[in-house]
Amino acid sequence: MIQQIPVLRVCISCRKTYDRKDLLKITKDHKQGIMLQKGMGRSAYICKSKKCYSDSKIKKKLQKALKTFLEPEFIEVFEKEITSYNNYPH
Repeated sequence: MIQQIPVLRVCISCRKTYDRKDLLKITKDHKQGIMLQKGMGRSAYICKSKKCYSDSKIKKKLQKALKTFLEPEFIEVFEKEITSYNNYPH
């Protein structure tokens, strides 16, 4: 049986490396816009710790990572989505 190597990504807030399954993925798709947890295109990852997703500079970090301007409507949806996660101690 082939042993799978975990896919590692870096959180844009704390800059620590995690398995991709443990991170929230934000993707900028050139046709469908910005999506959470799906899509192909330029992506940014945020770990599920309260410290990272409640960072005061997270909006600016996301805009820089995705190379786009984030609409206020997306920020509201993002905040609702992220508060649904439990507080993971990292």
